[in-house]
Amino acid sequence: MSESPISPDYTALASAIVQTDPFPHMVVPHFIPQEDLSRLFAILPDIRGGGSFPPSALTLSPIFAGLLREMEGARLRDMIARKLDMDLSSAPTMLTLRGRTREKDGRIHTDSVAKRVTVLLYLNPSGAVWQEHKGCLRLLRSANNIEDYVREVQPVDGTLLIFKNGPTAWHGHQRFVGQRYTIQLNYMAQNYIARMELCRHRLSAMSKKIMLSCGFDLK
Repeated sequence: MSESPISPDYTALASAIVQTDPFPHMVVPHFIPQEDLSRLFAILPDIRGGGSFPPSALTLSPIFAGLLREMEGARLRDMIARKLDMDLSSAPTMLTLRGRTREKDGRIHTDSVAKRVTVLLYLNPSGAVWQEHKGCLRLLRSANNIEDYVREVQPVDGTLLIFKNGPTAWHGHQRFVGQRYTIQLNYMAQNYIARMELCRHRLSAMSKKIMLSCGFDLK
């Protein structure tokens, strides 16, 4: 397997169109180039439990850890800031990983007000399971109807979804239970709520790392 770093397709991001319906967002298929997908799928960290995991709680290969550093780097931050016409220069970042989706996941919600921008990188092979629409994220017009969506995004093949958070940035997916790998990056606000959320994030990283090292299977 090649040991060269995985380089996201920033050219594709630069040409992506920001859609405003139902809220500002953009989708970049194959942000991870096709030629890198197979080796990336082969080195995904072992995530057996549900919920979000900070990288420090997991065992990561050097290549995968390098991709996470790239995700939190200045190049992606600056491009997103320009595309969304936002100043993210001093925004703290919070990065987590998910490997499995539970029955309770995917319910319609907006992200925490502490999160200014949400970035989702989907790392699942395309296939028939996603063509059934379960587990495919929907960008919604309202808080109470999963069928009232403007766009549906399959969580596959290095697709990148970026959206600006807000009180009407409703999203969710139909019930899906099983493997569903996602890297989630958030650009955070700089206020008390955001500081508390980042503090919980750090405490969660410590507790999950300890529990996993002790052999607990986190559900």
